[in-house]
Amino acid sequence: MKITAIKEFLPTIDFRPRFIVKIETDLGIHGVGEAGTAGRELALKGTLEHFRRFLIGKDPRRIEDLNQIMYRAQYYEGGTVITAAASAIDIALWDILGKHLKAPVWQLMGGATRNKVVCFSDAVAGEGSSYSEKVADLIKKGWNTIRFTPEMPGFNFDQLKEGIYEPWESINCMVEQLRDVRRHVGSKPNLAVDFHHRLNIAQAAEFCRRIEDVGLMFLEEPIRSESPDAYDALRKMTNMPFAIGEEFSGSYVFAPFIEKGLCNYIRLDVCNVGGLTAARKIAAMAEAHYIDIIPHNPLGPIATAAAVHLCIATSNFSMLEFNWTARERADGLFLGTMKLEKDSYPLPTDFGLGITIDEDMLNQYPFRAWEPPHWRRKDGSFTNW
Repeated sequence: MKITAIKEFLPTIDFRPRFIVKIETDLGIHGVGEAGTAGRELALKGTLEHFRRFLIGKDPRRIEDLNQIMYRAQYYEGGTVITAAASAIDIALWDILGKHLKAPVWQLMGGATRNKVVCFSDAVAGEGSSYSEKVADLIKKGWNTIRFTPEMPGFNFDQLKEGIYEPWESINCMVEQLRDVRRHVGSKPNLAVDFHHRLNIAQAAEFCRRIEDVGLMFLEEPIRSESPDAYDALRKMTNMPFAIGEEFSGSYVFAPFIEKGLCNYIRLDVCNVGGLTAARKIAAMAEAHYIDIIPHNPLGPIATAAAVHLCIATSNFSMLEFNWTARERADGLFLGTMKLEKDSYPLPTDFGLGITIDEDMLNQYPFRAWEPPHWRRKDGSFTNW
C-alpha cells in the first residue's frame, strides 16, 4: 500500500478555521486527521507542502518511521507548527491502518482498558446566569467534573478579540465565585480552574493559598510553562495539583515536568504533540510516574475521535475535555461523529477512527483567517489570553 495523495481542508466552522487532512492510498483506503495550533493554519499548509515531497509514495503503515521523519528530518527538530502538521498526518495514518485491518484504532493500540471515556465540562456564566446556577444545571445533566476559566469581572464574549485582563482582579473574582459555587452545590462535583497561563509565580501561589479550603481537582496552566524551574518554584509554594501540557509540542518537553514531579495531570493535545504515536509515548512516560492524562480537546470531531481512541486504550487516563464549541454537528460535514451520553463517550466500534468527511461540503465553508485574541493589561502591556 502506498500514499497517493495528501489533501488539506481549511473550513471555517463556528468562529475559527479547522485544519483537516485526508490521506489517500492506492488501495482506495483513506484516513483523516486534524492539526492543532489554531490561528496559524497558513503555516500548517506550508508545512504540509514540505511533507508531501517525501510522504507521497510511502507505505502508510510505517507510522512510527514516518512520524520520526516528520519530526526530525529538517534538522531543526520539532516546533509547534511542525508537530501540529505531523499530528494530522499521524492521526490519518492510524485511521488508514484501522480500516485496512478492519479494527478500531483503540484495538491497534493494545485494546480497550475501559468501556467509556468520561469527560469534564466547562461552566460559562452569562446572559443573566451565575456560575452557581450554571454548575447546578450541569450537575442535573449528569456532569461530575466542571472547569472554570477565570475572566475579568463582567466579562462577555465580545471582549475576546481585544480584551483587558488584570490578574489580581481576575483572581479576586474567581475566589469569590468558587466559594459561591461550593455554598450552593456542596462538595459533590469535582471543580477545576484553568488560568490559561496568565499569572506569574507569586499570583498563582496566592490564588492557591486563598482557595485551599475550596477543594480543586486540579489547577490548569496557572503560569507559562517554558521553564520547568518556574513550576518547580511554584510547586514549593503550594500543594495544589497541577495540570500542565496543553501547549506542548512533541514528547520530549514533557519529560522534566513528569520526572521532577512538577505536574499531577498531563494535558497532552493529540493534535499538537505529534499525533497518536507521540501521545502514547507521553502517556507511557506519565504512567511510569503514576500520573494520569487529561487530554486537551478544543478542536473538532476528528480531534475528539482521536482522543477518545487514545483514552480507551490508555490505562492511566483520568478524563477528557469536552468541547462545546465544536458542537459535533457541523451540518453534515463530518459523518460518524461520536455522541456523548451524559458525561461520557461510549466505546467506539467502527473501523479506524470512525469519522468520514464530506469533501464537497467542506469546500462550501471557505477559509477565513482567525487571529487568537490579543489581550492587554490596563497599563497597555500585552498579556496572555
